[in-house]
Amino acid sequence: MAKGYWVDFGDVTDPEGYKAYVAANATAFRKYGARFLIRGGASETPEGHTRARAVVIEFPSYADALACYRSEEYAQALALRQGRSVVDLTIVEGYDGIQPGDG
Repeated sequence: MAKGYWVDFGDVTDPEGYKAYVAANATAFRKYGARFLIRGGASETPEGHTRARAVVIEFPSYADALACYRSEEYAQALALRQGRSVVDLTIVEGYDGIQPGDG
């Protein structure tokens, strides 16, 4: 089964207030088996436009990724993020198919 991912590009506009969202989202992320693959860090945008911060969160499945976003636990965290950041978020299913170099 393919994993699921949250791909998030965001600008934090209220770093101090954003800390409450970070603390609260851990409950939903733990419940749905989330794992951070990218959480900020150095980046470069050689093409197109992004925001200041990139985050990629892996879930055991696409269904888990969707369920987490739609959960009551995450809704509570999301309310704390409102007005403290601007985010572009895509929830996407991973790929389990043939890779380069696979016969």
